[in-house]
Amino acid sequence: MEQGTVSDAEPDTRAGSARQARTVSRTRRRFARRQWARRWLSLRYVLAVLLVLAIVGTAVHLVLFSATTQVKRVEVVGNSLLSDGRVREIADVPLGEQLALVDLGRADARVGSLAEVRSVDVTRTWPDTVRIEVAERTAVAVVELAGRLRGLDAEGVVFREYQRVPRGMPRIRPGSAAGTDALREAATVVSALPDDLATRVDHVEVTTIDQITLVMRDQRQVLWGSAEESELKAQVVDRLLAAQKASYYDVSVPGNPTYRP
Repeated sequence: MEQGTVSDAEPDTRAGSARQARTVSRTRRRFARRQWARRWLSLRYVLAVLLVLAIVGTAVHLVLFSATTQVKRVEVVGNSLLSDGRVREIADVPLGEQLALVDLGRADARVGSLAEVRSVDVTRTWPDTVRIEVAERTAVAVVELAGRLRGLDAEGVVFREYQRVPRGMPRIRPGSAAGTDALREAATVVSALPDDLATRVDHVEVTTIDQITLVMRDQRQVLWGSAEESELKAQVVDRLLAAQKASYYDVSVPGNPTYRP
């Protein structure tokens, strides 16, 4: 009887030991996996940092040191009065310099100082081009200064030279007392004229800032005054010229125009 009891207990003991061994093995494997996961997490951070540094280093080298990003071309667009060569000469962008280091503000200021230029935008076009986009002035009238015919834009800026007066473009004749402000006022007046009226103007006499007179091609004269209310004055003049035959009109006060034979 005692031998049978001992014999029955031995299998239970062996089974318990096996289960304990499997449990210990699973615990060790789980611990090993957690350890490896922690190590991999740390390693991933290190690899990520190394990758970022490599990318930044490559980018810095490419932008600041590589021949690939050196200036090889200066592109000029939007110009017609100025030649590409003239714009490039004034911009003075050094070929061979790293594109990222080009002083765009300096080039912008230099090109913008040209009388023909109304505005300019200088930008980088990767990998190797500086782009200069020019907006040139447009003449609205011609003024004779020191014996030379010069173009005058809507802002009163003198900016180009003509050999002869372009067809249909009014001339401005400044008096001895007419300064820069008076020319600017005259340019504003001419800019406000409708095309059909502007083509009928032979020239604009400018005495002072508020003494501007239109002389029509048929020699009729229109005292305009200053540039104030120019659009309204243009409407009044258009109606007066059609309705009243006269040699002299005064629209300096457009609400109360006058005329005389």
